[in-house]
Amino acid sequence: MTLETRKLTPRIGTEISASKEQLLRGGLREEIRELLEQRGVLLFRELNLTDEEQYEFAMTLGDVIDQGFKGIYKITLDPTLNETADYLHATVHWHVDGAQDMVPTRASLLTARVLSKVGGQTEFANTYAAYDDLPSAKKSQVDSLRVIHSQEYIQRAMHPNPTEEQLARWRQHPEQSHPMAWTHRSGRKSLLLGLTAGRIEGMSDADGRKVIEEMQAWATQPQFVYRHEWAVGDLIIWDNTGVMHRVEAYPADSGRLLSRTTLVGEEPIA
Repeated sequence: MTLETRKLTPRIGTEISASKEQLLRGGLREEIRELLEQRGVLLFRELNLTDEEQYEFAMTLGDVIDQGFKGIYKITLDPTLNETADYLHATVHWHVDGAQDMVPTRASLLTARVLSKVGGQTEFANTYAAYDDLPSAKKSQVDSLRVIHSQEYIQRAMHPNPTEEQLARWRQHPEQSHPMAWTHRSGRKSLLLGLTAGRIEGMSDADGRKVIEEMQAWATQPQFVYRHEWAVGDLIIWDNTGVMHRVEAYPADSGRLLSRTTLVGEEPIA
């Protein structure tokens, strides 16, 4: 089957027109995964999958992380619906899920259930395209750099004066050293950045911070970014190994709610 598609922007994002029945039938794994790697973000407008259908569809694409209730993690700032809601406040900053791990998650599927009247849009940045467009001299520099990633860096952006309890929770995940340019098994490279990136090995904190901020600004230029204005029922899949994302700030009491299903990581950062 050949999917009906439309590019959302020249460098990132493709809209797919398909019915629930077509997706749940299976058999589209390779076509969807190839398109996801090439385009970074796939949009299915107002598909209105139930949580059970979303999980079923995700299982046709890869192994699903056992997270939340039956593979569905609720994206909400309401702590009565998500006991780790306080972590989600930091998602207003650019990040790669699990960048502080050795093997980040492969991809995530996200369906909008309830929207905020203010904010809540999601932006995605194609870090494959950002690397590809670097000048040769800058590629050589980036290829030689290793960056320290930690949950603490992104959380401190929201909680600059953390409690001992918060610090203890953040530090349950040890910091990791990763190359700034992730060389994938395919041979392609993507930039590994986001606010989990705190310092560069072999540089002073100030010099390392300057380089990280320079590359972050490069990778989030408009030509590499797709901004999604959600409608209830929209499903988005993004390639977590080649895309950064962030949400635009929205009120904690807005009721905003999305269902996320995440595919198990398949490739260590190298």
